[in-house]
Amino acid sequence: MKFRPLPQPQFSSPLHHPRVAVVIGRWLGAAVLVCFLTGVFSHVQQETTYVPSRPVSLYRVTQGLHVLSGTIAIPLLLAKLWTVYPKLFAKPPWPPSRQALVSIVERLSILVLVATLALELLTGFLNTIQWYPWPFPFRETHYALAWIIVGALIVHLAVKLPLIVEHWRKVRAAPRQDGLSRRGLFRIVAGAGALVGVTTVGQSVPPLGPLAVLAPRRPGVGPQGLPVNRTAEAAGVVRADSEWRLTIVGPRELSFTLDELRRLPQTQADLPIACVEGWSQGARWEGIRIRDLLSLCGAAKSAGVRVRSLEKGGFYGTSELPAQFAQDPLTLLALRLNGADLDLDHGYPARIIAPNRPGVLQTKWVHRLEVLS
Repeated sequence: MKFRPLPQPQFSSPLHHPRVAVVIGRWLGAAVLVCFLTGVFSHVQQETTYVPSRPVSLYRVTQGLHVLSGTIAIPLLLAKLWTVYPKLFAKPPWPPSRQALVSIVERLSILVLVATLALELLTGFLNTIQWYPWPFPFRETHYALAWIIVGALIVHLAVKLPLIVEHWRKVRAAPRQDGLSRRGLFRIVAGAGALVGVTTVGQSVPPLGPLAVLAPRRPGVGPQGLPVNRTAEAAGVVRADSEWRLTIVGPRELSFTLDELRRLPQTQADLPIACVEGWSQGARWEGIRIRDLLSLCGAAKSAGVRVRSLEKGGFYGTSELPAQFAQDPLTLLALRLNGADLDLDHGYPARIIAPNRPGVLQTKWVHRLEVLS
């Protein structure tokens, strides 16, 4: 029996036109660019000391944009894939030629781009709900994937540049057919992106909090009206008022009970807590300036601080405050939140709060400060 090759599918819908792919690709590219740049900034915040302490809410804005742009990119990626998937059924040029080589490079770049971008968006979304069903470290993998995406995207744009230039400007649409028009598709895709954006951005924009039905955190929900990522129970911390002391290791070693800290000069600061999952909220904190504590132990003004927590396990049981943060008048060893003693889940008896810092570096349950030269 002689088998005949299956006929190539015919995709005549104007919704699969290159112009549609270019328009949606522009939207997706803008979302990916914002997500990439803000993600790199977040990585720099956690990996280096070359970050300013002002503006106070810079990290709150950048990380909010990071999660928002990543969330919006999900429906845009799905729409882009739907628009161009007929190309996957096209026969590659044969016999081997320069055109065939270009086609192979194009398809490989698309394979890498789609696979890494899909994995990046999926793991990023699961991170916002703090679910990690994989054996690899999220942050390092997320960062590495971002650079792979950029490389694959550059190759893809280089290969498709002539087609992109050709269809960048608006062209006359194909004759109207029954069903959805190109303009209708654009409206649906833009509406889907806007919908997921509006229903998640409220986790970092309090006035839109009531609309944040898809956000894992909402402003005002949590102990003392502030959300919590890691509870004291999850961190293995129990309340032990009589045993707790703050130790400061520096030129002079000091030790304070909680009552002794309360008798030191107190400072109030209105600062946001901004987490890598994208949520943020402002609050009023009260405590002792870190720079005052450093001065008491005789530390130099150029000194940084290593902060140690009572937290058992996890990646953030310690953090470091570079000098620009340790000497900032708004950086506190906070004892109170919104007019009351810290809740245990918010770091009682003491925690760090500093301007323009990721929430994971605002160490809770502090019991030791070590001066760094």
